[in-house]
Amino acid sequence: MTSSSLPSTIAAPVEHTLEIKRSVFLTHLAPARTVEEADAVIASIRKLRWDARHHCTALIVGTHADRQRSSDDGEPAGTAGVPMLEVLRRREMTDVVAVVSRWFGGVLLGAGGLVRAYGNAVAGALDEAAIVHRALRTHVSMDVPHADAGRVLAFLHQWVGTHDAVLDSPAYGQAATLSLWVPQDQVDALNADLAAHTGGAIATEAGEIRVVDVPAR
Repeated sequence: MTSSSLPSTIAAPVEHTLEIKRSVFLTHLAPARTVEEADAVIASIRKLRWDARHHCTALIVGTHADRQRSSDDGEPAGTAGVPMLEVLRRREMTDVVAVVSRWFGGVLLGAGGLVRAYGNAVAGALDEAAIVHRALRTHVSMDVPHADAGRVLAFLHQWVGTHDAVLDSPAYGQAATLSLWVPQDQVDALNADLAAHTGGAIATEAGEIRVVDVPAR
């Protein structure tokens, strides 16, 4: 996976319920930046939903989705955790944990039915989640006189919305320090647009490059 197509994550926990032949599959999908955070989520769901027969899990963490794990939790091998994990992989997700709690409805679903049920349970939760994309961005900052800060900030708010950039909160000292995270190939465009908007009165400084969250627009 290239730096321009890093895996995404979710903005907040989400839950989704699926019922098949009286079996209930309740998915809890949550952000988790480490395996330890994911394990804490799993433990809390096990405690909260103690009466479910199974708590099957799948997790992926790491900027490049480099740590992955799943568990069938008593379901036939390969019918729960793996299909759950495969959905997360197909959707190119990371820093996320999925827990599907199942209450058995008395009707056997068979191996194929379980694979479809657990996969669809996670897919349904992802469909309802707010997706946060990630990408490499360059930090660009500028010091703006307080008298001009509101006008320049309004311009930047509009600019980031059309250039896949992310605006930081302003910092106020002797001047207002405004900063944003910009695609590398858009830094020159930012400077040109800013110069046109301010008559060349504001100088920018490009800094570090790092992976940032870019909310879907």
